[in-house]
Amino acid sequence: MATPPPVGPWSPLQQPTFRALWLAILVGNIGTWIHDVAAAWVMAETTGSPLMVAAVQSATTLPVVLLAIVAGTLADIIDRRRYLIIAQLWMLLVASTLAVLAHLDMLRPWTLVALTFALGIGAAMAMPAQQATTPELVPRPMLGPAVALGSLSMNIARSIGPALGGLIVAQAGIAWAFAVNALSFLGVVVVLWRWRRTPASSALPPETFGMALRAGLRYARQASVLQSVLVKAACFFVFASALTALLPIVVKQELGASAGTYGLLLGCIGIGAIAGAMLLPALRTRFHPDAMVLAATGVYAGCMVALALLRNIPALYVVSLFNGFAWITVLSSLQIAAQTSVPAWVRARALSLYIVVFSADMAVGSLGWGAIAQAYGTPMALIAAAIGTVIAALASWRFRLGEAARVNVTPSGHWPQPVVASDVGGDRGPVLVTVEYRVNPARREEFLTRMQPLGHARRRNGAVQWGVAEDSTQPGTYLEYFVDCSWHEHLRQHERVTEDERALQDAIKALLEDPTHAPVVRHFIGGAPGNPVPVPSQAPGGMA
Repeated sequence: MATPPPVGPWSPLQQPTFRALWLAILVGNIGTWIHDVAAAWVMAETTGSPLMVAAVQSATTLPVVLLAIVAGTLADIIDRRRYLIIAQLWMLLVASTLAVLAHLDMLRPWTLVALTFALGIGAAMAMPAQQATTPELVPRPMLGPAVALGSLSMNIARSIGPALGGLIVAQAGIAWAFAVNALSFLGVVVVLWRWRRTPASSALPPETFGMALRAGLRYARQASVLQSVLVKAACFFVFASALTALLPIVVKQELGASAGTYGLLLGCIGIGAIAGAMLLPALRTRFHPDAMVLAATGVYAGCMVALALLRNIPALYVVSLFNGFAWITVLSSLQIAAQTSVPAWVRARALSLYIVVFSADMAVGSLGWGAIAQAYGTPMALIAAAIGTVIAALASWRFRLGEAARVNVTPSGHWPQPVVASDVGGDRGPVLVTVEYRVNPARREEFLTRMQPLGHARRRNGAVQWGVAEDSTQPGTYLEYFVDCSWHEHLRQHERVTEDERALQDAIKALLEDPTHAPVVRHFIGGAPGNPVPVPSQAPGGMA
């Protein structure tokens, strides 16, 4: 058998659809940075208020906090391609409105905040679906590099967009900056229109919105690796937001510099991030992801202190390079862990939770640090944020990302279809599933220990209740039981079981008195009053 070629950091770009969408999103990200620079600069120029400048950033991120979970749920249950096209067209309309108002000199501070908020709504609705499409465009071995390339796209845009935005604002004016942003959405629309997506096949009807939302939140409550990602993200971004929120005020008031300098500083951050993205694949083979995140957080904190104290612009360009390197290290590590630790059926919902944490921290943090800067001065706010960054990183050390590299969430399909005496309506329920085990008495403690992660897996995949009990008359005979809301919900569990769960169940079977004899599985199905009493069905061998 031929050995497959090694997967390099650029391998995903060999996939035509991924490459086209990656380039289109890169152009879109550049347009977004041009908008951000123009909006922040015009607000700083017209109001001079740190709080109003921070309000622009918050207007971009607050819609994500409010809508990302809704967007992630929709992205998992409807056609993502059409959904993304509608979101891009909405942002095209809003950006065009901004350009027209700026051209007519009718753009007021609160109008700018409101329309930036409307742009944020489009971004919020698109983000989870856009990130969740990556595993559909590349083979699984390329998923890590593909996620890293997504981060690289954002930071290439950060290196080009701000400098280009500052140049456009300085030479052509605010209206042209907003117009360029509007045009940048067209490329994504064209690529999505040409993409012939193959939806995941399933004999089951799609989940309703309410059921899908509850399933996503239930999964997150039982997924320890995803929880570690969310905690680390929350601890980092609430303090890291101070630098991006206060940078235009430092440039305008502390340095007395122009929009061009602001754009170049952001461009240096982007260049540092690009360099980091190039080096990260090699660094990941040598260092543990948690150690990398901790070291990068310390560097980021040092960059905030330098921004607070230094008044030499060339020196701040160098600081910005290190800042970009630290930012991409933390961001990429968190995103890769979030993408690889969740299965496809809930990926957009899980990513939406990460996006909510990121955006909530950036929105609340920006306003908070803006208020502190207005009250106590920008240097004091940056130093306080740097100290908080280090303390939060140490406090979150026990939440580890390393497990994400070891999980295998590929669907296993090893559960047999349950045998039933007659047709069962999909909405009938609840469904009680029992699994009977006869355990080798010498290995009872090990059996009970292994059953706990199996219980977490049952709950993640849809069970609303789970437990295990021992027969009082036959020590060593155990009955596992779990409850699903309906027959369709139970059948969805059959589609959701992963290779990790297969390995766990195989390990549990090895502890039985007769490992060659599969546990006995039964299904008891509830129904509406007046229906005939259902006959219990029995399915051998699948442990479900």
